[in-house]
Amino acid sequence: MALFKRNQGTEQAEMSFIDHLEELRKHIIRSILAILIFAIVIFIYIDWVFETIIKGPINPDFVSYKALCDFSHWAHMGDALCMPPVTVNLQSTTFGGQFMGSISIAIVGGIIAAFPYIFWEFWRFVKPALKEKELKNTRFIIFWVSFFFFMGAAFGYFLLGPFTFNFLAGFQLGTKGTIITIPTFSDYLDNLVNIILGCGIAFELPVLAYLLTKIGLITPSYLRRIRKYAVVIILIAAAIITPSPDWMSQLLVFLPLFFLYELSIIISARVSKEQERRDQEEWS
Repeated sequence: MALFKRNQGTEQAEMSFIDHLEELRKHIIRSILAILIFAIVIFIYIDWVFETIIKGPINPDFVSYKALCDFSHWAHMGDALCMPPVTVNLQSTTFGGQFMGSISIAIVGGIIAAFPYIFWEFWRFVKPALKEKELKNTRFIIFWVSFFFFMGAAFGYFLLGPFTFNFLAGFQLGTKGTIITIPTFSDYLDNLVNIILGCGIAFELPVLAYLLTKIGLITPSYLRRIRKYAVVIILIAAAIITPSPDWMSQLLVFLPLFFLYELSIIISARVSKEQERRDQEEWS
């Protein structure tokens, strides 16, 4: 396998399976240490993180609510994007619920904050197995992978999260108001994490298309041919990412994912043309 052949300068040295695992272990340990460092910092300031960041999407004064309403008025859409403020009171049903929730916030926050470093460690592990020609095609990969991940995470936090929690908190079954929604802290935290990480991973689609085109697994014509199937898959992904059943939240996820799919076709086409040009130069 290619991963067992790792470059050392201009020479190649074959690594045994044990050496390969040892190298992987070092990268994993360094990644875990980076996560722990960020997690400890977050845990030290856990009260501020919880009040300012975690509770943001359910805070009536959250920046997204005002920004969306102002945009709605600017676009002459009336109050279409203005969400009525809702009051959400979280509850903890176990003695250790709040403490374990704090640990979860610190760990997930550490993973998100350390994502560029984690991917850098992964790239350092894979990079020696690539040829020099392949390495030239992967410049700035750490930047672009991190960029799309944080862009997706920000989309989930600032747009999808407020829409989702506002809808779910304001949804009322029946007309007499006999059912009161008092979500648990863990339930809210799970939904928020799923939204942020789900969007962060989903937004990696252009990078994935770039890499798969480079190694010849997909072509732009193939992506165009399966567009109708991709739409169905994106709709399913939107339903999975959004915990709420309302069409507005799912549409908010579908539109950027479909845009990213179209962007992936453009990227794949450019990569394919570049490869064809290089092949012609080599044959000429």
